[in-house]
Amino acid sequence: MSMNQDVDIRELHERIQMESSFVDLISMEMNKVIVGQKHLIECLLIGLLADGHILLEGVPGLAKTLAINSLAKTVDAKFARIQFTPDLLPADLLGTMIYSQKNEEFVVKKGPIFANFILADEINRAPAKVQSALLEAMQERQITISDHTYKLEEPFLVMATQNPIEQEGTYPLPEAQVDRFMLKVVITYPKKEEEKLIVQQNLLKEFPKALTILKPEDIIRARNIVKDVYLDEKIQKYIIDIVFATRNTSEYKLNQYDGMISYGASPRASICLAQAAKAYAFIKRRGYVVPEDVRAVCPEVMRHRIGLSYEAEANNITSEQIISDILNIVEVP
Repeated sequence: MSMNQDVDIRELHERIQMESSFVDLISMEMNKVIVGQKHLIECLLIGLLADGHILLEGVPGLAKTLAINSLAKTVDAKFARIQFTPDLLPADLLGTMIYSQKNEEFVVKKGPIFANFILADEINRAPAKVQSALLEAMQERQITISDHTYKLEEPFLVMATQNPIEQEGTYPLPEAQVDRFMLKVVITYPKKEEEKLIVQQNLLKEFPKALTILKPEDIIRARNIVKDVYLDEKIQKYIIDIVFATRNTSEYKLNQYDGMISYGASPRASICLAQAAKAYAFIKRRGYVVPEDVRAVCPEVMRHRIGLSYEAEANNITSEQIISDILNIVEVP
């Protein structure tokens, strides 16, 4: 590393330490409302800063909706909650053309997708055409109604929830659509002490509320700074090795998984792993990515991108187990 580069990284590190101070403020506001779930709050911040959509999976009552709602409240932005149901139509999401008698012409009535934060509640309850309409908006950041195309406002963040236990009358997301989510976060039950605090908080006369502390332009500026976080070539190679290990297990001495993986992680996994690692470094107030950042975000970025064969499911092998073994075997730079 040259002296100039060293100085640049030092300057960048100092700038990011100053610019990332709002992260603590957001966490503080969200902690007023959400007890525990530190990992969930961290993942929501990564999605917000890395410009990636998030899929939350957990049983009912674990504050998935409350967490997303609270994050939206900390930013002075438009928020829309869409409850996905089997009778939902794409027009309910995107909007439609309606006839205006006053102007004697058809005008566009925009749907709830025209917001900065979208909460897609129980995304797997809606049929495939509604899911596709949402996922197209996530990828292209634009909507087409009739012959008009509309750009969606920035920042645009979709946070979808799904319930893993009640699968009757659901439409599981196809692999290609799940891949559009940068992170898949699995939420577990709180600890005993945390649950005691949750009960106490809900018995108060007034439930705590998160205060608005940021504007949308602050998020856009922070995203541009996250892109400047330094990612060394050795770390880039480390990311690619992790992703390639899901595609070619024997090359990485993971022979126990031969025949267990029906398909490995896509190139989008490599991109998302790099972006999420940069956002994680920013949250930790650092101007450069270290291998621990990659390891910290790896399960959330990769768990929904590894296809398990029937043999793996019969042997109770999970994608988390595979990721853990890959992280243990791939050489850390």
